[in-house]
Amino acid sequence: MKFKQIVKLATISIAASALLAACGNDTESGSASSSTESKDGVTVVKVAYDQAGKPMTYLDENGNPTGYDVEVMKLVDEALPDYEFEYVGTTNDDLLIGVEQGKYHAGVKNAFWTEERTQKYIFPKEFLGLSSAGLVLKKENEHIKNLSDFASAGYTLAPIAANNAQYTVIAEYNEANPDNPVKLQAGEEFTVDVVQWVNEGRVDGGVQIEGSFTGQVLTEGGPYYNLKDEVVYNEFAVIKTWPLFNKKQQEFADAYDKAITEIKKTDALKELSKEFYGKDLFEVLDSVNR
Repeated sequence: MKFKQIVKLATISIAASALLAACGNDTESGSASSSTESKDGVTVVKVAYDQAGKPMTYLDENGNPTGYDVEVMKLVDEALPDYEFEYVGTTNDDLLIGVEQGKYHAGVKNAFWTEERTQKYIFPKEFLGLSSAGLVLKKENEHIKNLSDFASAGYTLAPIAANNAQYTVIAEYNEANPDNPVKLQAGEEFTVDVVQWVNEGRVDGGVQIEGSFTGQVLTEGGPYYNLKDEVVYNEFAVIKTWPLFNKKQQEFADAYDKAITEIKKTDALKELSKEFYGKDLFEVLDSVNR
């Protein structure tokens, strides 16, 4: 076993005990802390991930955290000898609140950049990956290729929570196209079951990430595999995705930037894109403007 690994394991054990004690205090007070545990030069940080975000972030069949975002962060961890990442599975909402309040030092969830989020989180200089965003439609509407087509048809869109970055993406389209806006409705829930809403005819379409659509509809065993001939996914944008850092974790964010910059010089992210998304989204990076 390499010296660094021995040091890390020893540090994890010590830090875990300290964290457990700290957790007890947090529970009693109801507050969270963005402080980090450090021993022998190794800083232990909590990286939250959305357990239900397959293929971006999820638990595999053995109960281990994985997905595109998680695997990239594992590469970042390997490149940072002074840090040890502790992955914490949670929900979308808890991740956003937890990172903002300091319960977690950072979080990954296929997050898009928004101006509102910059008030709550540190966005590093370097993005984490790319994500295909598209419209889920009934098969009979597969001629709708983009947001302009959708708006021109007067179709209804599944509601999106205002704190969901997908809402911002549509709002930005509407601001740029005031004469042909998409009917955008803020929802109470972070996301709705888009495939079900479209299939039931409750709306004409909904925004979804391609990876999620593939897992739900196109993958044998997926919950809506029976609808693979009934609904379609039409991509309207490829968007950069980012890790979110607590506002007090600028040093951690800077370390991430140094590591991911070096990782991007290799083919590692392209290979992970093909593994989890079925294609190399970096091939269209030059045309990505968000």
